Amino acid sequence: MTDLGPLLLGPPRWTVAAAESLTAGNLQARIAAVSGASRYFLGGVTAYTIEQKAALLGVDRRAAKRVNGVSAEIAEQMALGACRLLGADFGVATTGYAEPSPDEGVTSPFAWWAVARWRGARKPQLWHGRIECPGVKRTDVQAVVAEAALAELAAILRALRT
Repeated sequence: MTDLGPLLLGPPRWTVAAAESLTAGNLQARIAAVSGASRYFLGGVTAYTIEQKAALLGVDRRAAKRVNGVSAEIAEQMALGACRLLGADFGVATTGYAEPSPDEGVTSPFAWWAVARWRGARKPQLWHGRIECPGVKRTDVQAVVAEAALAELAAILRALRT
């Protein structure tokens, strides 16, 4: 499991917040599982519907409806929304499909992750990526995506520290 502590506790000391959809709390649970997480983890939001993504995280409702709440842009908006809502330096977000969705043309599970750096930056910095999970069961997709998003956040933090 990825331990963010050494990367967030600085100096400088940074904080993180989470916004998730398909991972349904797995991301927050992984961040909080590490002893000392209360020194850098400010909290998170699990916003499973477009309406909640818009209301809680400030996601553009029209843009989200066009893509059923699943795109790099929506993940970035979620990560930035978590930063703003909780006053964090960094936000990490996930959105995607934990299983195939024929009505949406999705044949295999996939997700978008995003990281936003908000506080302390002149303007927000955003990163994103896509994770493919062909043949993986729903709960395993949630675990794989949560861990992958944290690993990406850790890589970004490492790069910023050098």
